[in-house]
Amino acid sequence: MYKRNTQFRRRAIVDRLMSQGEVTVDALTKEFSTSEVTIRKDLTELERSGLLVRKYGGAMLLPQDAPELEEEVSFRKISIAKAASQLIRDHNRIIIDSGSTTSALIPELNHKRGLVVMTNALHVSASLLELENEPTVLMTGGTWDNQSHSFQGQMAEQMLRAYNFDQAFLGAAGLDLDKGTTTFNELTQLSKVMAEVAREVIVLAESEKLQRKIPNLELPWSQISVLVTDDQIPAAARQQIEQKGVQVICAKTE
Repeated sequence: MYKRNTQFRRRAIVDRLMSQGEVTVDALTKEFSTSEVTIRKDLTELERSGLLVRKYGGAMLLPQDAPELEEEVSFRKISIAKAASQLIRDHNRIIIDSGSTTSALIPELNHKRGLVVMTNALHVSASLLELENEPTVLMTGGTWDNQSHSFQGQMAEQMLRAYNFDQAFLGAAGLDLDKGTTTFNELTQLSKVMAEVAREVIVLAESEKLQRKIPNLELPWSQISVLVTDDQIPAAARQQIEQKGVQVICAKTE
């Protein structure tokens, strides 16, 4: 009965979208006499199926004229996230850092069981709570940083150090072939703590970030286990990173 009700409700939501162009969580909650959490899960699943796009407070039909470049960038991020998700096993304890590429990992977690996930980003925790497999979600807390849109500081570091993790999934503003990951944000201590408390550190970054000259070193290659990037990375660059002892996984983008 539960599955039938869910399928019926999701078909009805798609029907509303086709006729109205957009829907709101509030209106759907009232129409189907259910909770906002349930409706958000419905919208998340329908988005994963390519039937809609989420927006604040609801959803809308997929735009037909999205810029081609934006689609290409999003596709690369999703491809990288899909490849990274293959490294996660059921019941793993993982960290997901803030960032658009690491955020793309979240929909790929829906078929993993028994996950414990800690994050320092509000949007990541909100998306995790909408997954149907209901992972255990932990927040670092701390001081909000407007530049990174995440919590930072000593309280966040203490929270991380209270646990041990199997994997940490981190993003990067830039990649330096000699040094490691780089960032514009001088607040790099939390990333260092994430790396310290995880058995395996996995960086998700598009190959184009090799071209960015960014001043602040975030993590040296010696602290990174795996780099998941796209298949546009030059062979020489991949070889140089692998010589640092880092496994390089290249997601297919063509």
